[in-house]
Amino acid sequence: MSGLRVIPTWRHGQERLYVCLPDGRNIAWYDREAARVSLIREDREDEVLTALRPFLTGEVTVGPPPVPTPAELARLTLHPDDDLAPNRPGEALLVALDRDPGPAHRLWPPDPRRRALAAEQTVGDALDALDGAGWHTLHSVPLPGGDRVHHLVIGPGGLFAVHTLYARRQRVAVADPLVTLGRREPHPLLRRVRADADRASYALTAEVRPVLVLAGAAEVTVTVPPREVRVLTDTDLPGLARLGGVLKPADVEALHAMARDRNTWSRV
Repeated sequence: MSGLRVIPTWRHGQERLYVCLPDGRNIAWYDREAARVSLIREDREDEVLTALRPFLTGEVTVGPPPVPTPAELARLTLHPDDDLAPNRPGEALLVALDRDPGPAHRLWPPDPRRRALAAEQTVGDALDALDGAGWHTLHSVPLPGGDRVHHLVIGPGGLFAVHTLYARRQRVAVADPLVTLGRREPHPLLRRVRADADRASYALTAEVRPVLVLAGAAEVTVTVPPREVRVLTDTDLPGLARLGGVLKPADVEALHAMARDRNTWSRV
């Protein structure tokens, strides 16, 4: 008996099977999607393949771990304080509410920050669910001047700067550039949505398309079709996973590595 154990884990939404010694050290891993077994201890190849035999599907390549890509190297050298990838949906609002939670028992009018946070969390969770389909989402990407991109989505279908608007149980009317929420006064929100996407395009030197997501809207009416901007509800977001043909996986990883670096956004 070799004593090797196979331990399944998830990395970026994809399953990876690690082969470990009895003391817990990894000596190999099997990446199903890449159909590759990477060996750290080449002298244990036969034992590793025996341990993995119940899990292998089809032909696999066996060899040393692949050389890190430039995107992976950039991620490894990024200072934790400059890495935006750990940001939670609504990160900036969470920090603001932690510093100043407002009146403890305020019921009316509701704190607009909490409504905005609920919308960003709903949309952010839906976007994070696309991770297994080859997409990455960064939340609360800071821009100079106190602005931010609520969600930056990078995947096979391209790059999208997503602006979220709380619209729970309300009717929304869109007449470019105006957005009318319920009985409120119209607001030229689409100008802001396009401006954020333009700034993201400049920072990443790649086309970033603007998206407005109406979280929880009861009804959406478009009287003047928006120029360039996609208008969606949070329930439409899984459809992004069906988009493709724009970016190759290596391009997605490279753009994600660039976008997650806080310094990328300091001069836009």
